Amino acid sequence: MTKADLVEEVMEVIGPGVTKKDCALILEGFLSAAKRGLEKGEAIEIRGFGTLAVRKRKGRMARNPRTGEAVEVPARSVPVFKPSKHLRSQIERKVR
Repeated sequence: MTKADLVEEVMEVIGPGVTKKDCALILEGFLSAAKRGLEKGEAIEIRGFGTLAVRKRKGRMARNPRTGEAVEVPARSVPVFKPSKHLRSQIERKVR
């Protein structure tokens, strides 16, 4: 699903009276706010959907699969998503 697909979905949910351009601005505003929050290290909790957060990964030693040479991977911050129990149960029902 792309951003354009999400805009279409939002338009269907909201109904008539809201243009595609307005829906795109709403979605873009949400995504910008989420990015800014994650940049600040804040967790974003959306009830019934899940939590977006930033986690610190420790530095470690890894191996280059082609050469077998040891390579140091530096510590870094990565975005993570933890789905809510409600979302997990909905997905499990659909998959079965």
